[in-house]
Amino acid sequence: MRSVFILVTVGTFLGIGALAHDLGFSLTWAVVCTILVWAGPAQVILLTALGGGAALVEIAIAVALSAVRLMPMVVSLIPIMRGPATRNRDLVLPAHFVAVTIWAESLRLLPALPRENRVAFLNGMGSGFMAVGAVFTIVGFYLAASLPMVLTAALLMLTPLAFLMSTAGNARLLADRLALLLGLMIGPVLAAYRVELDLLWAGMIGGTLAYAVHRLREAAR
Repeated sequence: MRSVFILVTVGTFLGIGALAHDLGFSLTWAVVCTILVWAGPAQVILLTALGGGAALVEIAIAVALSAVRLMPMVVSLIPIMRGPATRNRDLVLPAHFVAVTIWAESLRLLPALPRENRVAFLNGMGSGFMAVGAVFTIVGFYLAASLPMVLTAALLMLTPLAFLMSTAGNARLLADRLALLLGLMIGPVLAAYRVELDLLWAGMIGGTLAYAVHRLREAAR
């Protein structure tokens, strides 16, 4: 699984680097963006919006909304990371590192570690992934002239595909599997009807329905 997510990170940030080059951003700006923003989808929104001349306020709102999806991931990891001696400020850097890849790997690896070592482990893993992202942002930037736009777009799809496969693989309860299935069914319908925030609504509706089925099933026992 580790190698899969490293490959996902490589592909994603190759695409980010190529996109930054094609939109006229400098290499330094692209690398700093990778380190500070980190999440691939938020970077795509930031790059394309700035490249298209959108207003800064609109860009800030769009990037913030994209980052909201990471908040439940951070919230779910904090109880796993926190120990008796963990200070709140110790969790700031790990929270910054949390993206889809780090979240999925943390859920898999952290429970097997002593609690007092988990924050340090996540910081190390996050630093490693971020270093890979920064390096391949540079590589993608210089390869931009030889990368077709279709390939760049395909590379940027690796992260959501990996997240989908990881979520499906980690789904153990009926409610988890039902929420995923309902989301996959509802999402395309909302997209076809051009409903704004279709992904958000698909998650909320699918998750709520799955939770309701779970509660009804538990009550019937």
